Amino acid sequence: MPPKKENSGCGCSSIPLSFIILVLGAGYWGSTHLDDLGIKKLLPDYIGKLLPNNSQTPPPITQQPTAVVLTPPPTQQAPIANSPSPQILPTMAPTTKSQAQPLPKPARKSSSQTLWEKKAIRGIYLSRYQVTNNASEQTIRDRVRYYRKQGMNTIIHGVWGNGCTMYNSTVMQQTFGYRSCPNQFQDQWLEWLIDEAHKQGMQVHAYFEKGIKIDKNSPIFDLAISKRWIVPGVDKTYAGIDHYVLDVEIPEVAALFKKISVEFVQKYPTIDAVQWDDYLGYHAELPGKIDRTARLTSFVRQMRSGIKKANPAVSFDLCHHNPYWGKRYFAADWQNWNVDRVFIQVYNDKNFNQELEYAKNYAGVAISEKQLYRLKPLINNAKIKGVLVFPYAGKPEEAASLVKQSLQ
Repeated sequence: MPPKKENSGCGCSSIPLSFIILVLGAGYWGSTHLDDLGIKKLLPDYIGKLLPNNSQTPPPITQQPTAVVLTPPPTQQAPIANSPSPQILPTMAPTTKSQAQPLPKPARKSSSQTLWEKKAIRGIYLSRYQVTNNASEQTIRDRVRYYRKQGMNTIIHGVWGNGCTMYNSTVMQQTFGYRSCPNQFQDQWLEWLIDEAHKQGMQVHAYFEKGIKIDKNSPIFDLAISKRWIVPGVDKTYAGIDHYVLDVEIPEVAALFKKISVEFVQKYPTIDAVQWDDYLGYHAELPGKIDRTARLTSFVRQMRSGIKKANPAVSFDLCHHNPYWGKRYFAADWQNWNVDRVFIQVYNDKNFNQELEYAKNYAGVAISEKQLYRLKPLINNAKIKGVLVFPYAGKPEEAASLVKQSLQ
């Protein structure tokens, strides 16, 4: 007898299809309405979590998710007058040139002080009686630092004038029997001034004030008259003062100046320059109408040669009228004197602009404190290499202060 077959599975194949569909539909309806019937609460938690939640309305089937684009909020900018067009970024293959203008570069700030500092020489004159009488070492050094703070880099210090030295001179002692002009000047004063100036990055130029001219107050006046060292006539170049001109064609006179010049640059070997002014000349209106141009040129060349041999590092400078006026009215053909630097005097306001044309070719100009209203134009003129200020009022510290104020 064949073995009896065991039924495998659940026997669902024998259940009618219509009945299965009915049961599945009822099950789905019941699962979605358990909350309404309160049945879901009676089921265990792990089963309830498996059943769908019908408490929230599902999104419509037709809605598609979209990417979120974050747009920054617009910023309100202050209006800019005459602002350039916004910069246009070029595409990978531009067909036309962009018409946008580049952003303007900020203008470089330039101050008159900066331009002033670019001048090679920024000098202040200290006449022979204005700086060091009754002065201590501290006073001398403080004064140098004061001029430095006012924007100066050069001090032109008087060491000679009216026929005699301010310092103690062996040449003066041997020639006239006394060592200097009557004054309280001490040799160390100039040494301290030069030393402090060099520490401050400044120069000191020795000023041979009045040059070859003297007046009746000169200690050597009577002697010069008696020895006939004086050119005949009175030089009335400057109103109010009668000047008498020493004749450098006389060997004794020429030797005196040469010895004095050499002695000075040896006595003060660290001096940066010596400077002579327009008093190194013979005015054309002196009696006799004698042309002394060639002989004056020969004298100056010899004097400069002696200085250079004694101290080659010293610059031989001149502050004079322009070359035409110098030669025409003062027999000073200084273009042939072999000087190292020339500063053109522009004290005459009437011819100021004409003088500047000459000054552009030389080391600079000399003005007075009364002309400081012209300082800024001079500073802005790159062709003017240096500016010297002469204090006509005899107050160099006030003049230097006015210079600084003029730059502000």
